[in-house]
This record gives sequence, C-alpha cells and structure tokens, in this order.
Amino acid sequence: MNTCPITYQPCEGKYSIQGLRRLSQRLDDLEDLPTAAEQIHEAAVRVPKMSVQGIQPKLSATLNVSRRRFEVVDIGGHYILKPQNPNFPQLPENEDLSMRLAGAAGIDVPLHGLVYSKDDSFTYFIRRFDRISRNKKLAVEDFAQLLGLSRDTKYNASMEKVAAVIEKYCTFPALEKIKLFRLTLVNYLLGNEDMHLKNFSLITRDDKIELSPAYDIINTTIALANPQEEIALPLMGKKRKLDHFSLIDYFGRDRLNLTDLAIKTVLKKIESAFDLWIQLIHSSFLDTVLKNKYSKLVEARKTALWL
Repeated sequence: MNTCPITYQPCEGKYSIQGLRRLSQRLDDLEDLPTAAEQIHEAAVRVPKMSVQGIQPKLSATLNVSRRRFEVVDIGGHYILKPQNPNFPQLPENEDLSMRLAGAAGIDVPLHGLVYSKDDSFTYFIRRFDRISRNKKLAVEDFAQLLGLSRDTKYNASMEKVAAVIEKYCTFPALEKIKLFRLTLVNYLLGNEDMHLKNFSLITRDDKIELSPAYDIINTTIALANPQEEIALPLMGKKRKLDHFSLIDYFGRDRLNLTDLAIKTVLKKIESAFDLWIQLIHSSFLDTVLKNKYSKLVEARKTALWL
C-alpha cells in the first residue's frame, strides 16, 4: 500500500482517486513529470519569459486533463511547479508539509501537493490563486511593490511595516490583522525564517482588498546548515530570540491592537492543531532525519511561546 502525495491517504497506485479529483473531477491518472534535472534546465531556459521568479527553480504549468499531465507554459499557467533543488535536499516535501501544517492551523492555503517525476523524485505543485479562468486574473500586489521596494530590497522592512500596509490598504484591516497575527505565529512555529516582503500579498476579490492565501511557507530552519535568524523581517528590531512577549504581547496586543478574545481564539486554534502537526510530520515524505528535526523544532518553539 502506498501513500498518496496529494492527500496523504493510503492508495493502491501512485495517487488516490480523491487526490486526483482535487485536481479535476475528470482526472483518473497523472503522467510523471520529466526528471528533476530536466525540470531545472527547463526553468533556467524559461526564466526571461516567465512571471514566476525566485531562488527556487520554478515552472508555470497548466493541467491538461485529457492527456493526464501537467504541461509547462511561459504565460497563462494555473499552477506553479517546484522540482528538487540540488543545493537544499527535499524542499518540495518540506514546502508541501509546511503548507499542510499551516492549513491545519486555520491559514487559507491554495490547493497544493506533490507529484512524481520520472526519476521517482517529487515535485511540489500549487494552484495559482490569482487565476479564475483561462484569460482572467485577480489583482494581486506583494508588499514589496506596495512599499516601493524591489526583489533586491525585499528584506528592507519590518513586521511593523507589514502591519502598516494592511492598515493602509485593506478594506477591513481589523480582520486582516488577525490573519497576519496567525500567519506570523505559524511561520515562527514552523521555522519559516524567510517570510520577506515578496511572500506577503494583497488580493482584490469582490471589491474587497484582503490578504491573499498563504504561499511559500517552508521550514527553512531545518533546510539550512546554520540558521542564524528566526524571522526574515525584524520585529521589535530583532530577528532572533523571539518569545511570548515579542510575538503575542507586543505584536498581537500592542502593535496590531487585537482584543484578548481575538488573541485567545487564534492561540486556541493553533494549540488544537499541534497533535495533528506531529502526526502529519511523521506521515510526510521527508526522510526520518528531517522528520525528527522538524518535530523537535515545533516542540521547542511551542515551549518558547508558552503554548
């Protein structure tokens, strides 16, 4: 019996029917992607043509249901594919798991999962949340754009400035600040210390400006050899030694001006997800060493927040 890399459920073949149906109700099988090396080469060739950029190799793709496969495109893709990275082992497995844990804690995440490549490695996929039809896109702007910064200066801000963007642009900022608080705590607990300005976005839907679904959540702490920081953008002027006071008392209560009830509700939801988190970590496609590192980190961060 295998485990479906889209649902984590037992399956006879490579994927469960439920996993395939999440991609499309008409999908009954899925062709393997090219090898990781071939995908990385393809990503390098297409960089000047694609709107999807970043350090990780990425490809834009559509799902051809009749041919049962993902097809790489330059523009108009509804999915992003991330193959294995030769410099950082198991990033696809790491990101899929981290996004799954974030969703379990109440964060809005797009459809995502892992798909097999011809060399038996996994590629991470995520559905683009800004595409609603073949030719129609929703308006999305990341926080670097909103602050007049670039990809090269995406770390030149702070979490306080992230909060200020929400207060300035969101239709209902009080609601979005609760989302930001939850996202900040989860990123800390999951070891994501690369949540820079390009990884926060606002989306306009039904004439409402709000935080977009979350993306690029990954445990960078276990991926890096010697991680030096706990957060990408400083909070209270620091990136290390975050604790209950800095994250909850200062950021949640003082800077975001959340009520005690709102803070308690967020913390209760995250606390209720801990057992499931550990279960998902040990059911994931990471190897045993990384599973143990991940679970130990979550437990240590939980203790640091007094949860």
